[in-house]
Amino acid sequence: MKLELTKKEFRRLLDMVYIGNWILNSTRGEDRFKDYDRVESLLFQRAAEEGMPSLAELYRGEIVPSRAFVDGGIHEAIMEYENNVFFEILAEDLARRDMDDPPIDESNYQELATRIDAYISEFEEHGTDNILVDADGL
Repeated sequence: MKLELTKKEFRRLLDMVYIGNWILNSTRGEDRFKDYDRVESLLFQRAAEEGMPSLAELYRGEIVPSRAFVDGGIHEAIMEYENNVFFEILAEDLARRDMDDPPIDESNYQELATRIDAYISEFEEHGTDNILVDADGL
């Protein structure tokens, strides 16, 4: 297979591959999806061959994204995604809880959406500062 990319496009592809592999493998410990690690390794090896050697390094016999790549801001993008997903999931879970967790259909979808929006607004304004847990009830 042949794929023609500019250096800038290839650099963006490296970011996407790293982010994708991070999402798939970062929490798996030793039970990683090794085929994704291999694809990542192939692309970062190619980066070194294409004049971007600072983006790749050898670690335990494998080509991996370099410390410079990892520390270069890619995790800020991942963290922004994780924060957004966290608050969206939390808002939906709390909204469903408030409604006694019914099956959602067209009769109650608008109520769910309104409650989710209210929680999202709260989180945007105050983060988690106003979330309280009754520790005495635990």
